[in-house]
Amino acid sequence: MPLNTPIILTLFRIALIPVLVLALYLPFVWANELAVVIFIVASATDWLDGWWARRTGQTSSFGAFLDPVADKLMVSAALVVVVQQHPDILLALAAAVIICREIMVSALREWMAEIGRRGLVSVGMLGKIKTGMQLTAIGFLLYGEPIWKIPIFHIGLLLLVIAATLTLWSMFIYLLAAWPAMRGENR
Repeated sequence: MPLNTPIILTLFRIALIPVLVLALYLPFVWANELAVVIFIVASATDWLDGWWARRTGQTSSFGAFLDPVADKLMVSAALVVVVQQHPDILLALAAAVIICREIMVSALREWMAEIGRRGLVSVGMLGKIKTGMQLTAIGFLLYGEPIWKIPIFHIGLLLLVIAATLTLWSMFIYLLAAWPAMRGENR
């Protein structure tokens, strides 16, 4: 596995996870702002590593594997901390839906790859929209404080519920695509 720029960016995103968690627990009034900056930097590397890999021809199967893993780790860690800091039933349910779906779809993709049918469950536009909605929602939730009386946390919660709905929808699409293989049918 050659360490190229896109893979280094993805590994950097993974390395930012404990930094994000630590930032959220700092005893400073600006801890949330720091966490949001770290999360934005990590989210930007998600876009940048893929763009760089395609632009420079540095795509690799390892990079294609590692990139979504880094996304899922960052999203899951951020959601766990946000739910711990704001124990709200709707927030906890949306976070659980998102985390459980990510594990299930990852397992489905791995199994489909085992049987040579990974292409049936490759990431589509809905998955990209879902990820964008999740990242935006988490950014709002991490900040959490009102700005000019705008309820940032509640906007983040609404966006997370929308993201959870998109998450379920995309999971349903993946399951539908994989259903013939799951039933043992050859197509």
